[in-house]
Amino acid sequence: MKRNTKITSFVTVASLAAVVASPIVASAASTTANTTINASVGSVISMTTGTTVALSLTPTGSGVVTSASDTVTVNTNNTTGYNLTVADSDATTTLASGGNTFTAHSGTKTAPTALANNTWGFAVATGTTGIGTNGFDASYSAESNATSSATKWAGMPATGSPMLLKSTTTAATNDTTTVWYAAKATTAQPNGTYTDTVTYTATTN
Repeated sequence: MKRNTKITSFVTVASLAAVVASPIVASAASTTANTTINASVGSVISMTTGTTVALSLTPTGSGVVTSASDTVTVNTNNTTGYNLTVADSDATTTLASGGNTFTAHSGTKTAPTALANNTWGFAVATGTTGIGTNGFDASYSAESNATSSATKWAGMPATGSPMLLKSTTTAATNDTTTVWYAAKATTAQPNGTYTDTVTYTATTN
């Protein structure tokens, strides 16, 4: 019995040694994962203007018209474009020199008319891209003390009621809009420098 026991024990130990000596083979495997990079670019817009429009008038009994232009330049990376509006900077739409005034012309964007005596107005030529439907003339040019003028003008709206001048549908680089201003004076208009301020607003669509 001892002999058999010894043999049995030997075989058991040898089997364990064989198991320990055997190499352990790891299972080969791999995995992948994706990351999305989002760079978010905000919409920006900027605008410049000529800041001052000078109208010099030497009046006559029947009236003379002088006109000059301002250039509004807009830049925006907004892919759906921008809207440009104009309005007086306050509720008073007159050009004033002390207690004397040029009143705002009665014409409108959709129904502009020739300037009445001792009034002032503005216009944007219908040939300007993006201004939409209105009754302005196809083009404008500077006039100096013109005794006869049939150009069409609108009165400046008061602050809080801006008028749409232009609407675009794409990004803009140095996009310009020429806005014309005019006044008509007779000898009944007192001399002086008449002043008012308008405000342009450019808003991304």
